[in-house]
Amino acid sequence: MKHDRTVRVAWHLLIGLIYLFLLAPLIIVLIVSFDIRPYLSFPPASFSLISYARVLHNPLFLQAGKTSLLIGGCSAGLSLIVGTSAAFALVRGHFPGRQSLQWFFLSPMLMPHIVLAVGLMMTLQPLGLLDTLTGLILAHISITLPYTTRIVSSGIAQLDRTLEEAARIHGASPWQSFCRVILPALRPHLITGFLIAFLFSFDEAVIALFIAGHRAVTLPLAIYQYIQFRTDPQVASLSVLVVLLSLVPIIIIERLINLRRAVGG
Repeated sequence: MKHDRTVRVAWHLLIGLIYLFLLAPLIIVLIVSFDIRPYLSFPPASFSLISYARVLHNPLFLQAGKTSLLIGGCSAGLSLIVGTSAAFALVRGHFPGRQSLQWFFLSPMLMPHIVLAVGLMMTLQPLGLLDTLTGLILAHISITLPYTTRIVSSGIAQLDRTLEEAARIHGASPWQSFCRVILPALRPHLITGFLIAFLFSFDEAVIALFIAGHRAVTLPLAIYQYIQFRTDPQVASLSVLVVLLSLVPIIIIERLINLRRAVGG
């Protein structure tokens, strides 16, 4: 009994150390964000909220944040529409090559983002879409579409077909059945798919380095450009704010359906 208790304590201690190791960078950034010195240093000399105030009044970060929100919302919405249509075809359709099409929609998840970024750059350049909002939205759809397709497919597979049959028997048209039965049943998966797509788009940095430029600057790219010339607590403060903003979709997803189920399908 004593040996089992020792093993449990050691196991919990090991898990705690692993979590501490993973959270250590975020903890350090959080502490440094309150420093008032014009450079990054740990531990901070004093604590103040002045860096957060400067971030919220920095035109570069504000404009880049608006751009990231716009791109994230548009790419997530379009990705959800295309992904939902594809999910219905892949789950309920019976046609030659369906398995290959499933792998095609999931292929961006398996490809390194830097390889995907180079391919997107070479594709968008002849079309004149580099350094444009349209080009960034199209590029972000390519990386978010696999997630919306997979999440909505999981929801469609769990639907009770008898509910649709009952609606049809009682005189509902296919469109009425879709709007009043299928969509309400899929609402948690649709919201989850949109939020995960938005989260991936908002935090994407690699593709932005290849696609964006001076006219369309996303927030991750603005942070990268900022630290090339200066390193002050504003970067740490902005990083903390981005992490907090990213936690909101994750909390909502966890409330709707388990995050592991959402990503794993």
